Amino acid sequence: MPKKSATTSLADEQAAPGGAAAVDKAVTVLAAFRAGDRALSVTELAERTRLYKSTVLRLLASLAHGRLVQRTADGQWSLGPEVARLASIYSASFSLEDLVMPEMRALMERTQESVAFHVRQGDQRLVLYRVDSPQLLRDHVRAGDLLPLDRGAGGRVLMAFAGAKGRMYDKVRRDGFVMVSGDRVPGLVGISAPVWNAARELVGALTLTAPEQRVRPSFADELRRSAQALTGLLGG
Repeated sequence: MPKKSATTSLADEQAAPGGAAAVDKAVTVLAAFRAGDRALSVTELAERTRLYKSTVLRLLASLAHGRLVQRTADGQWSLGPEVARLASIYSASFSLEDLVMPEMRALMERTQESVAFHVRQGDQRLVLYRVDSPQLLRDHVRAGDLLPLDRGAGGRVLMAFAGAKGRMYDKVRRDGFVMVSGDRVPGLVGISAPVWNAARELVGALTLTAPEQRVRPSFADELRRSAQALTGLLGG
């Protein structure tokens, strides 16, 4: 009987409630591949998953049978053609709105403030999606509105991660979010963070707006949590 590892594997830490342990382990092997990886050795996969090499080899055999991984000429392992086939099916059925709107509603429920998703459109930003605060005093912006790119939290994020120069944009890139007050509308606070996809491309800016008197310290953390969740859903 093999001795129990002193180190908990990622599969054990992230096990699906009621799931199958073998599948959890296989998923961690696939998830070990990161952007920029062409191929990985068994040793690298074992280190990243914290599984025994013997376990990794057995999992690779099953994954290779399903064409989810493949062995390279130099004996390493890369993702297989089945991953590309599944990705194409996912892309064909993908709806940004179906992913973004539930998280926006959840953020609004947690904060009771308005939430928008901005994308760049030329020299302006488009309010692509919007969830209104239930409170009467709020930012009255609607989905489909065009707003300035150089004013407001969402615009600042879109410009910062498009390479805009300046101390403010350097700070946005360093902090990973921005909070501004009265930048577009006097008395209105905007908090915004970027959302990325698997190709490391900026998808848009998730933005929360609230009157100054209702802003709480927790809002920035809540906004960033939702932006990170959306990035995860998009493979970023």
